[in-house]
Amino acid sequence: MTGEDSGADTGDTLATAGEFVVIDRLVAGRRQAGAVTLGPGDDAAVVTAGDGRTVVSTDMLVQDRHFRLDWSAPRDVGRKAIAQNAADIEAMGGRATAFVVAFGAPADTSVAAATELTDGLWAEAALLDASIAGGDLVRAPLWVLSVTVLGDLGGRAPVRRSGARPGDTVAVTGELGRSAAGHALYEHGVDGPAGFAELRRRHLTPQPPYGQGVVAADAGATAMTDVSDGLLADLGHIATASGAGIDLDGSSFDGDRRAVAEAAAAVGGDPWDWVLGGGEDHALVATFPGAPPPGWRAVGRVVDGPVAVLVDGAPWAGNPGWQSFD
Repeated sequence: MTGEDSGADTGDTLATAGEFVVIDRLVAGRRQAGAVTLGPGDDAAVVTAGDGRTVVSTDMLVQDRHFRLDWSAPRDVGRKAIAQNAADIEAMGGRATAFVVAFGAPADTSVAAATELTDGLWAEAALLDASIAGGDLVRAPLWVLSVTVLGDLGGRAPVRRSGARPGDTVAVTGELGRSAAGHALYEHGVDGPAGFAELRRRHLTPQPPYGQGVVAADAGATAMTDVSDGLLADLGHIATASGAGIDLDGSSFDGDRRAVAEAAAAVGGDPWDWVLGGGEDHALVATFPGAPPPGWRAVGRVVDGPVAVLVDGAPWAGNPGWQSFD
């Protein structure tokens, strides 16, 4: 079901339509993925766990902190909410199977906007052959989404952050710096050439490399995480958990730097800060005991020595990455 065929009066708000009428409109006609044996309509959903274990993660998005409605359409917000949660399951070597979404919004929010948001949630989940199993709708002073994702390891051991060992290869799949570049373009009100539109879009709707978490696990990844706070910050979590150092090869990121260099020049930014410190691309970074699998590129090594993330053997003095309470 899309916003056009939802049956909602375009003048309806969440307050005038009422909670249960809105929920009925938002869930009617949706097709659940195979893992969901009982979807919305009862007090709880029922989701199967393929190998007897369920990988679970949760994340929140708050208006004007994690998204702006003057930049993002409601559909974009929905897609972003699913993508960033699915990336956490990918980072464990699993596959997302179902999502539970709680949505808070002002009473005067239109039903059409809520429907468009829901369409975005479902569209992104469909890329994973997953679905929205249930959730909640509440009144709030601004838009807030809380998403819980359930995933399946498929019989594999979870890939944790703590397994990196000296001599391992550090590798990345996905692209870096695009979301940070798009954010800067929006902040500075820069339209620019056609390529800038793609960077802005990548800020609104990240593109995690779906399926590559399982590829990494099958290839024997010793540690893995998604790049949500910035490559150096997230690799710092692996270094700390593993008690090892990481040394990155700066030249391995030249392609990422070139991809955002024109945007950096337009706003007076540093492309290296975006590539190494920018978050929300939701690429994956992992360590492997040998060469990385197809679809991954080697970017450095795990080294013996102090717990630290270095670039070409030296500490990085640039953007350290996202801080939740800054």
